[in-house]
Amino acid sequence: MKIDEKYFYENALQKNTIEDVLNSDEKVLWQGKPNAKSYVLAAMLKMLPIAIIWLLIDGFVLTAIITGMVKGQMPTNILWFVVPFFLLHLLPVWIWIANTVKAVREVKNLEYAVTDKRVIIRSGLIGIDFKFINYTEIDSVNIKVGIIDRIFKVGDIYINSSVNSGVLWDVSDPYGIGRALQKVTTDIKSDIHYPNALRPENNPGYKTGYEENPFDDRKF
Repeated sequence: MKIDEKYFYENALQKNTIEDVLNSDEKVLWQGKPNAKSYVLAAMLKMLPIAIIWLLIDGFVLTAIITGMVKGQMPTNILWFVVPFFLLHLLPVWIWIANTVKAVREVKNLEYAVTDKRVIIRSGLIGIDFKFINYTEIDSVNIKVGIIDRIFKVGDIYINSSVNSGVLWDVSDPYGIGRALQKVTTDIKSDIHYPNALRPENNPGYKTGYEENPFDDRKF
């Protein structure tokens, strides 16, 4: 029997939302996106001081060269050397612009989901990528809130794993979500590593079924 590889390839490309990659018995506990303004502003400020210094230095030198040519102190054919040199020398500025444009496009595709099975991170610049982090792989959950994060009341949640780490960038209520994620991780890892055939279907110890979503109020 001949397998139509094109069929599988085209259908795989169509799966570009978190809902498309969920298993039939998988329940979403929390889903969110980063704060776009905070995400883009952080990318802009990362190399901004270097870009400004570079522009000031190159601008001063270029102004001196142009002034010299206007006054006839320098030959005009020096432009054949000056223009390529400064286009190359301004590389840090081009990198800063590229990182800013990348952040603007990247934030549109960023989305996160915490389910009763795993953590899902949707991302991508041109195509759509998915990262799946199983709870058994998670070593720790850390929260980082910077100056820009405080302005927009968001924070970053670092999911550390020896297998597949990830970051939930610029999410609202980072402390509440971080605590809830840590609780779910502990609960589910405990159920997986320490199974008990005598447990009732609705486990009061670890709330395996999660009839009450731990992300609803995020108060423990």
